[in-house]
Amino acid sequence: MTAETPSRPTYAHSFNRAAAQYAANRPSYPPTLFDTIERAAARPLKGARIADVGAGTGIATALLLARGAEVIAVEPGDGMASQFRRSLPDTPIVRGDGDSLPLATDSVDFLTYAQSWHWTDPSRSLPEAMRVLRPSGALALWWNNPALDVPWQAEQNRRVEEFIGGDVAEKRGSGRRARTEDVFARAPYMPACTRHEIRWSRTVPLDTHLANISSYSVFLVLGEDATAAFFAEERAHLLKTFPDGQVEESYKIILIVAEAA
Repeated sequence: MTAETPSRPTYAHSFNRAAAQYAANRPSYPPTLFDTIERAAARPLKGARIADVGAGTGIATALLLARGAEVIAVEPGDGMASQFRRSLPDTPIVRGDGDSLPLATDSVDFLTYAQSWHWTDPSRSLPEAMRVLRPSGALALWWNNPALDVPWQAEQNRRVEEFIGGDVAEKRGSGRRARTEDVFARAPYMPACTRHEIRWSRTVPLDTHLANISSYSVFLVLGEDATAAFFAEERAHLLKTFPDGQVEESYKIILIVAEAA
């Protein structure tokens, strides 16, 4: 592709017009993730007051609620917030983002960012997080990454990068998750934190897999007409590997848990 690279806000807001697609097809998170958060924070999620920032359609919020947490969601996007309300009508949601949290000082035990920290400016979002967290609280950031040591996923990633003309993570704005130092780049200081990697997988129909991939911002900004040929070819590629139409997706979650300052 040779089109001009869209701006970060364009990528960030692209999800709003595909919120239902996002909710239906994006992967969830395994129980091991939340077990690891509890161990790293040395406190349970059950009974904790949590703000899930960049909550999107509520994928992580629902799982935190299932662990017995009291959750308030923070989401800037109109489309994502509307989908959230359809999915979790009894869960409070406020409009805002991580750079200026609409929350009181010392008001939560956990702040969670499920694949959303990279849309923030750490020079603002880290001080905001520490303002909102209680003294014994924890900031938990995580990303679901396709496991590129799985050959078919590495090949798919290569085809995607060839199509979009660059690194997927960089174009999606999430490239700075690669190292802990990158996650907190531009922040006023490096918080005390631990880093964890969690492997998991799910098996889904081919249509679900393709709908998940097409909900990436790098495809949403291009539109269906511009990407139709790519996904037709991708379907043919995948049917060679998964002739029964069931795709096993493997993920490596990167989790960072930081202590309240």
